Amino acid sequence: MTTERIADSAAYFAEVFATVQANIERVLSGKREVVRTALTCLFAGGHLLIEDVPGVGKTTLAKAMAASIDASCHRIQFTPDLLPSDITGTTVYDQRDSTFDFRAGPVFAHLVIADEINRASPKTQSALLEVMQERQVTVDSRGYPVPEPFLVVATQNPVDLEGTYRLPEAQLDRFLFRISIGYPALLDEKEILTGRAAAEPPVLKAVASIDQVRWMTQYTGRVHVADAVAGYIAEVVHATRVQQRLRLGVSPRGGLALLRAAQAWAAGQGRAYVVPDDVKAVAVPALGHRLILHPDAEVRGVSAADVLTEVLAAVAVPVPARTP
Repeated sequence: MTTERIADSAAYFAEVFATVQANIERVLSGKREVVRTALTCLFAGGHLLIEDVPGVGKTTLAKAMAASIDASCHRIQFTPDLLPSDITGTTVYDQRDSTFDFRAGPVFAHLVIADEINRASPKTQSALLEVMQERQVTVDSRGYPVPEPFLVVATQNPVDLEGTYRLPEAQLDRFLFRISIGYPALLDEKEILTGRAAAEPPVLKAVASIDQVRWMTQYTGRVHVADAVAGYIAEVVHATRVQQRLRLGVSPRGGLALLRAAQAWAAGQGRAYVVPDDVKAVAVPALGHRLILHPDAEVRGVSAADVLTEVLAAVAVPVPARTP
């Protein structure tokens, strides 16, 4: 691919990215960086975990993403009595022709909202492990592929922990990003109250097609990563493994996730190559949930984000990469 063609593709990617972002911000105002991070996760082909208190727009963000890209969307309300087959589907005996037919569950959609995922039992949570990694569901030894692109947006409440089941590390590792939305700023909240108190939120229309999203996801993997930047990512990952306040550092899969996320972030900026600042921009949402702190660090109020910030400050930044 020529340099001109690469530049045109990068500009097109950034244009569609900005259009989708602006559309989502119509219903989630004042959260530009949150929306940008969520879309980076989508176009990187990863899954998103939103951990925050109730009422800040977790489900609104997920629904707005689905509406903006003309995607099929299913919402699953996780409860303690939810069964794995309620998510994946099951085979049903058809008496008319004496055969077993597969009835697809709600996981068969482009975007699946797993609402309050930590309220379901570990057995039910594990029903998502295969489909999040392999993009298929296996029922009675037969595989059924889910639509592409495929994104799981899961939400969980970190405050009300009664009747919840903590996500195990293996399942957390399936999520590319973990983010929080946070409360709106004062001016944004005033705008929300004055602008929507007497009216319904706007109904979003699709501004990008599934084919465009599919192309963007594929293009993300072609964004150039110079050897120096790849080495920088490796050094950041390795530094977490020798951090005294961490019991568990980032795995090789986490390093690959960071690289893929940096590619998507760079593409969203209109560049066909990754620079160290792209890595820094996505390091906390991509790696924070993959770290396990030592108990004494937790007692002192240290967070994974604090440790990552120190790691990024300590690791030497390579010379900025040039356009390939």
